[in-house]
Amino acid sequence: MFKRLANLWKGFLSLWISGIEQEHPEIAYENAINSMVAKYSKLKTATAGIIRRREDIDERYKRVTTELAQTEAELDTAVSTNQDDLAVILIQKKNQLTTEVAELKTEMETARADADSAKGSLLGVQSEIRKLQGERDSMLAKMQSAQARIKVQEQLDGLSVDAEVKALDNVRQHIKTTIAEANLGKELSESSLDSRLAALRNQTGDVQAKQQLAELKAKKAAQQSAQSNKTM
Repeated sequence: MFKRLANLWKGFLSLWISGIEQEHPEIAYENAINSMVAKYSKLKTATAGIIRRREDIDERYKRVTTELAQTEAELDTAVSTNQDDLAVILIQKKNQLTTEVAELKTEMETARADADSAKGSLLGVQSEIRKLQGERDSMLAKMQSAQARIKVQEQLDGLSVDAEVKALDNVRQHIKTTIAEANLGKELSESSLDSRLAALRNQTGDVQAKQQLAELKAKKAAQQSAQSNKTM
C-alpha cells in the first residue's frame, strides 16, 4: 500500500513538474543543460586521469627504452672486454627490459586509444551542450514569437466593436423608426375623416363644375341653333 501511495505521489509530482516545465520551457532546457554540464565535468575529470595515465606510461616507456639502450651498450662493452660474469647479468637485465618495453608499448597504445576515445566522448558531450544551448535559444525565441502572436490575436479578438456597431444599429433603427413615423403620419392624415371630407368636397366641386360646364355648352348650342333658324 505504501509503495502504491509512493508511486501515486511520484506520479502527481511528475505531472506537476511537467506542467511547470511546459509553462516555463526555459527551466526544462536549463535543467537539461546543467545536467549535461555536470556530466561533462565528470567526464573531463575522468579524461584527465586517462591522459595522465597515458603520460605516465609514456614516460616509463621512454625511461625503460633509454635504460635498455644503455644496457645493450654496456653488454657490448662487457662482451668486448671478456667480462663474462657482467655480460650474463646484463643479458638477463636486457631480456627483462625488452619484455618490459614490449609490455609498456602495448599498454601505451591502449592508453592512447583510451585517451583518444575519452577526448572524443568529451568533445561529443561538449558539442551536445552547444547544440542544446542553440536549440534552447532558438526554441525559446520561437516560443516568445508565438506567444507574442497569440497576444496580438487575443488583443485583436478582444478589440470588440460590438458596442459601436450596436450603437450604429440603434441609430439606424431610430432613423428608420422616425421615417416610419413620418410615413405613418402621412398615411393617417390621408385616411383621416377630415382628409376624406376635404377630398369629397373637392370631388363634389369638380362634379358641379362639370355640370355647369355641360349646361353652358348646352345653352350656347341652343342659342346657336335658334340664330340659325331665324336666318333661314
